[in-house]
Amino acid sequence: MGVLIEKRRINDIPLLEVCQENDAEKRLPAVFFIHGFTSAKEHNLHYGYLLAEKGFRVILPEVIDHGERNDGKSVEEMTLQFWNMILSTIHELEGLKQYYVESGKIDEDKIGLAGTSMGAIITLGALSKYEWIQCAASLMGNPCYESFARYLVKGAGDRGVEIPYTSEQLEAVYKQLEPFDLSRQPEKLNQRPLFFWHGKKDPVVPYEFAYRFYEKARDLYVDFPDRLYFLLDEQAEHHVSREGLLRTVSWFETHLKNA
Repeated sequence: MGVLIEKRRINDIPLLEVCQENDAEKRLPAVFFIHGFTSAKEHNLHYGYLLAEKGFRVILPEVIDHGERNDGKSVEEMTLQFWNMILSTIHELEGLKQYYVESGKIDEDKIGLAGTSMGAIITLGALSKYEWIQCAASLMGNPCYESFARYLVKGAGDRGVEIPYTSEQLEAVYKQLEPFDLSRQPEKLNQRPLFFWHGKKDPVVPYEFAYRFYEKARDLYVDFPDRLYFLLDEQAEHHVSREGLLRTVSWFETHLKNA
């Protein structure tokens, strides 16, 4: 039995849809998987393949200004649009979910969301907005939107990078992030299964933000402690290990498909 990879465009968003060939027309549990900054949808096909083997329909959308949606922007130009990319993708997820539910291709009671790096940041923000996400995995993500945004701006300034925004404009951006900042409203998790993987030596998205959030959020999971887990790889940098990949797949199998 093979795995089918279909290239599609839904709501003008290019995406890859992955499932077992025999399940192509069936209503399946689903995982939306979001790629990282400067990456593209096809770079995470190994997650799609392994999840499809477990019986999921996996949807890998292209984030705005990435892959097929990149109209020639440089990395520097993309960097200035970082938070716009994140918020745009969160909004686009609703339309994609609605399409797949209405088409009868996914089970609306078994929908998961995951991502790497920027995709994981998107995942954590989406959890603050959408109750239809039943299970999630953050691979090198950060739920502390405002704190991380300030951290990135300070780091850029310390490196001598010219920030083309006034302090007032930056404050407006931070204010715009508040509704999606899960660290400000951890109760919105509502005890949904959430898996974190992070490298302790990650120089791009430091693990401490997510780990501090995890430690505080554990108080909300006292009745279901197995639904919240943080796997910290002592040696890893900004690259998910094979263990992180396999544990992500097993997380969705346990907490979404078989829940």
